Formats: sequence, structure tokens, C-alpha cells
Amino acid sequence: MGYVRISAISFLNTAPLMWDFEHGPPRPGFEVRYTVPAQCAEQLRTGAADVGIIPVIAYETIPDLAIIPGVSISSRRSVRSILLVARKPIEEVETVAADTSSRTSVALARVLFAKWWGGQRHFLAMEPDLDAMLGTCDAALLIGDPALTVDRSRYLTYDLAEEWNRFTGKPAVFAFWAVRSEAARPELARVFQQSRDHGLEPENVRALARQWAPRVGIAEREVVSYLTENIDYAFDAEHREGLELFYRHAVDCGVIAAIRPLVFLGQSVAAG
Repeated sequence: MGYVRISAISFLNTAPLMWDFEHGPPRPGFEVRYTVPAQCAEQLRTGAADVGIIPVIAYETIPDLAIIPGVSISSRRSVRSILLVARKPIEEVETVAADTSSRTSVALARVLFAKWWGGQRHFLAMEPDLDAMLGTCDAALLIGDPALTVDRSRYLTYDLAEEWNRFTGKPAVFAFWAVRSEAARPELARVFQQSRDHGLEPENVRALARQWAPRVGIAEREVVSYLTENIDYAFDAEHREGLELFYRHAVDCGVIAAIRPLVFLGQSVAAG
């Protein structure tokens, strides 16, 4: 296997995926750089990275990518780290400040508004500062670690994964590993699947909780429950159904222009 440049996300929810790269034996064939989800996608687009964990909506706009099978960042229930925080009931919200590090979450919010929450709203890109966002707009879309520390007793909050699950009965798929075609090697799938498996071993989850709890500002038990109950790291047939439904809704709502076939590493182009 040749030298592989990895673009990863510096959020708690990716920590189990990065276990082998951060805590395992040295991996001289890999270079890891951390950034935010939107930049992971941009680095794959430009060729600055070979593998990246990208927002699923970005897959539709970047050619020549293959998805690493079996691994995702998803949720079958409330996800806790993707929140619409509002000053008023959802039907009265007209403007939404959207975290600039997000892509799939903004697309999902647009779909939820268009399909189930009463029509399109105006979105304004802003840095993830809740007070500033709510000082400008009726609601704020926060993702990642900042959302985990929101005092939900002070606001009306809507968990986007929970809402998607409620309306569709399907998992919400937010991100997956993707590899550029020129760097694709079948053995990469096992590398990233094993790292995920090792990161989710109970003793390693507890180690991550000790490391991340003070960094995020939540209790260790909350880190453990978040990584083991709220985030789903699989990518099976049901996840694919949920993802394909999301893409169809995104086209219907004008969020994306068309749907690209799902192409998995080591597999042929997926049907329809």
C-alpha cells in the first residue's frame, strides 16, 4: 500500500474511528490531518487528501470517489450533537444561522423544513457562536462538540437525527469515509473498519471518555453514552436505505441537483 493522506474531523464523534491511528502502533504509511467536515470534503475535491471522512451530501458533488464500506457516522435515535436551537416554535422560525463547518446538517435541516416543518426558510452561514447566532436569527444550527454543551432547558431544541427517524423510520447517515479513485486499494477497507472496531471496545471507549470529557466540557459518562448509544458507526443495508431516501428528498427540495450512484471500495457501481 502506498503513502495515504487522511483528512479527519476533530470532533468527539470521530474519536473511535481514529483509534488505531492515534493509539495503535505507528503507521508510517499514513499521514493524518484534522479539520472540520466541510474542509475534509474540499481536501478530497482538490486532491490534497487521499481519504477523508466527508459529509454524505458532499459525495454528490465530488467525482471519482469510492465509499469505504461498513463504516459511517449515523444515528438511529437522537444524536445530541446536531441541534436546531430556536428562540421560538419551529413553525414561527423564519431565519436559521447555520454552522459554517456543516454541510449535511444544513441539507438535512432544509429537507426537514421543506418536507415536514412547514416550508423553506432563509439560512445564513455563521461561525458556531450560539449567542451571536441567536442574536441574528430565529434559530441556530449547531453541530459537533459545541452542540453537546447547549443548555437545552433555555431554548427550544430539535435533534435533527431524532426528527428524521421520527418522520422516516430510517437511520440518519451524516458522514462516511471516502477515497479518491487513484488512491483506492481494497486493503484500506479493513484498515478503517479495524480502527473503528478497536475504538469501540469498552475499555477504549472509557479511555476516550477520560480524554475527551474535559476537552468537550461534559461528564465522562455522557461521553460513553454518546459514543455507544447516540452515534451508530455501522453502514449496513438499512443505513443505505436511509441515505438514499435522504438523497431523494434532497433532490426534491432543490438541495442537490441529482443523485450519483453509490460506489463502494472494491465493488462495482451500485444500482440506481
